[in-house]
Amino acid sequence: MEKIAILGGGNIGRAIALALLNIGKRKPEDIYITRRNPDLLNDLKNLGFHTGSDNAEAVKESDIILLTVRPKQLNDLVNEIRESVEPSRHILGSVITAYTINEIEGKFGYPLQIVRIIPNTAIAIGESMTCLACKPDEPKTMDIIKNIFDPLGATLLINEELMSAATIIGACGIAFFLRTIRAASQGGIQVGFHAEDAQIIAAQTARGAASLLLSTNHHPEGEIDKVTTPKGCTIAGLNEMEHNGLSSAMIKGIIKSYEEINNLK
Repeated sequence: MEKIAILGGGNIGRAIALALLNIGKRKPEDIYITRRNPDLLNDLKNLGFHTGSDNAEAVKESDIILLTVRPKQLNDLVNEIRESVEPSRHILGSVITAYTINEIEGKFGYPLQIVRIIPNTAIAIGESMTCLACKPDEPKTMDIIKNIFDPLGATLLINEELMSAATIIGACGIAFFLRTIRAASQGGIQVGFHAEDAQIIAAQTARGAASLLLSTNHHPEGEIDKVTTPKGCTIAGLNEMEHNGLSSAMIKGIIKSYEEINNLK
């Protein structure tokens, strides 16, 4: 079993580590996770993970290297691990937004086996939407990474030029849908529910809606039509939301986030 180094123990790095442990596919002692302040990883250390701040050492002890730092930290990270990476041995999985495979290789200065990975924070509970992209001539490299992420939700192989779009819809999308659920629960409070009950109803209803589409592959409008009746309350509410820009606001938000990606470097 390959050993994995997760370089960057922030929210997404921690989520990946815990997900790999929770599904029972990896032992904690086979996973190295780093952070500038390793004391913030003490809870993971207590679970048996190797933790620390030495990225180069983590690379030397591992076969698969997951880069999970923020885009502006990439240069420092590359400088720290460049001499420890063995191109013939190591596979790099980049969870770093905005940087292409060619750009990452350029920073290292030599060819590498690289897969770009865009998961979301639902990976912590095995429900991530993870998009993957690699060089066209590296299917075996992709298979290795895909086998790691397949049990952590759904995976989709895409062309690399779509990775920025995948970041917005899949990774940022978690926040968009959570805000929508929050809005629904606030409406529920106003029409009579306590906050806790309103959130349960809104969240489970959102879960059911998503499950309907995933299990049937139906178009959303087909399922909406089943709920809307002539002169009914559902269509009245939908039309009021659309008059106030529901769909337009979501589309504009997605496009605005997409336009901001290159500013992250």
